[in-house]
Amino acid sequence: MSEQEMNEGPGDEAQTPTRKRPRPGERRLQILQTLAGMLEQPGAERVTTAALAARIGVSEAALYRHFASKAQMFEALIDFVEQSIMGLIRQVTDRESEGPTQASRIVALLLQFGEKNPGMTRVMTGDALVHEHSRLQERVNLLFDKIESQLRQSLRSSEGATPTVDAQVTASLLVAFLMGRLQRYARSGFKRSPSEHLTACLARLV
Repeated sequence: MSEQEMNEGPGDEAQTPTRKRPRPGERRLQILQTLAGMLEQPGAERVTTAALAARIGVSEAALYRHFASKAQMFEALIDFVEQSIMGLIRQVTDRESEGPTQASRIVALLLQFGEKNPGMTRVMTGDALVHEHSRLQERVNLLFDKIESQLRQSLRSSEGATPTVDAQVTASLLVAFLMGRLQRYARSGFKRSPSEHLTACLARLV
């Protein structure tokens, strides 16, 4: 959102503040930030477009000038989550060699991402998508499949070209742990830290 600007008409004794109309990209970002903020409220029920519009101070019609549907808004949030997560994973794989340390670091960073972004955690766990289009949950499921695939790759035997059975089992356990911690965090009203006793837990898993 742009800051308010003052009229500069010559000779005016009192200048009236006016609001600069936001550019389309700015309004779109504001809508997504507001939606994410509403999802951060502990115990928040389904977010309606009416409530979202009221929070921003615009009409519902104004929302639909930027997004064709509420599902499209959630798709944009999922895009943000996926881009952020894959970026974090790349950071780890670029710095750490394959092995248990790399896999543990990936899980730790993803849990930290969830802890710093409570609203996105509700998207990742599917809690915010219960009453939305099924394709949204399918996209989240696909994201976790990508995470599990990367963990298998991280845990593969250094001598083999493909992940071992042990690597597949451990990757599955790590994803289950990741999802469980995020879900507990969301359903505790964001009180139970997903990184609680994390080092000790990961040491047992890998």
